[in-house]
Amino acid sequence: MTALVTGATGFIGSAVARALLKRGEIVRVLARVGGDRRNLEGLDVEIIEGDLRDAAAREAATRKITSLYHVAADYRLWVPDPAAMYATNVDATTDLLRRAAEGGASRLVYTSSVATLGIPTDGSLATEDTPISLSDMVGPYKRSKFMAEEAVHALVRDEKLPVVITNPTAPVGPRDVKPTPTGRTVVEAAAGRIPAFVDTGLNLVHVDDVAQGHLLAHDKGVIGERYILGGENLSLQQILQRIAALTGGKAATIKLPHGAILPIAYLAEFWAKIFRTSEPFVTVDGLKLAKKRMFFTHAKAVRDLGYTARPVDEALLDAIVWFRAHGMLPKR
Repeated sequence: MTALVTGATGFIGSAVARALLKRGEIVRVLARVGGDRRNLEGLDVEIIEGDLRDAAAREAATRKITSLYHVAADYRLWVPDPAAMYATNVDATTDLLRRAAEGGASRLVYTSSVATLGIPTDGSLATEDTPISLSDMVGPYKRSKFMAEEAVHALVRDEKLPVVITNPTAPVGPRDVKPTPTGRTVVEAAAGRIPAFVDTGLNLVHVDDVAQGHLLAHDKGVIGERYILGGENLSLQQILQRIAALTGGKAATIKLPHGAILPIAYLAEFWAKIFRTSEPFVTVDGLKLAKKRMFFTHAKAVRDLGYTARPVDEALLDAIVWFRAHGMLPKR
């Protein structure tokens, strides 16, 4: 019994690998040469070196496996070369799933995103079935993940591949080494560097609950179905208040209109593109997404998989403690 986990050096992927090891499975991971492997330290895993976009690496990683957890993705809200993102999130995903089935995997779990789901206009919570189309997708990340899901459904329908889809919301918790956009928000808020907020909202969930949801999707999920793995719906103001309460800091009280930040986002992207710096803290696509509250229900996963999610304050506290321990926040 060998489970292949892609993205195991990352946030969700490392949590999935740890959950699999905890229940006694043999775990193989695909890791880039020279990449950040801090999340693999101390883990008894087989490492196949290579990039997800390398066909030879995909072939080697999928040989003689019994299951696949395809968590890896190019997750950036801003990217100077969108073609590279499509090559990873769509083309490599399709080929990897095919090779995994050929390599012996009897169940494939594909990690998508709630970014591919529709948001109701009446204020109700979004579900796995809320209507949406490709034209509604904002930015290359959302478009690439939507296209990847469409490709997965085609593989299930036309080639009978045994794929189950998970749609995590915004994970927080330990081992967010990059960190993710949500993790960056936690760091900045905990450091007292977010003096204002816009009217938006997210569904936050502990990363370890997302990992357990992946295992449940593997064990109990229906082939071709997708399952939201979420936690608690909170406005950005509420999130900042929770973080302030946990750190003893002062929460932001100034509410800004989205339009006031848009020029800053354009300038930040221009600066990043010209000087080839990392992803800007504020992006144009991120602001467009922030105009909607990304609120979801994970009732289907609870009902069909037995999924549970702990209180979000535990997730935020675990994240803050980890960020402090790893020098991303001042120690107190």
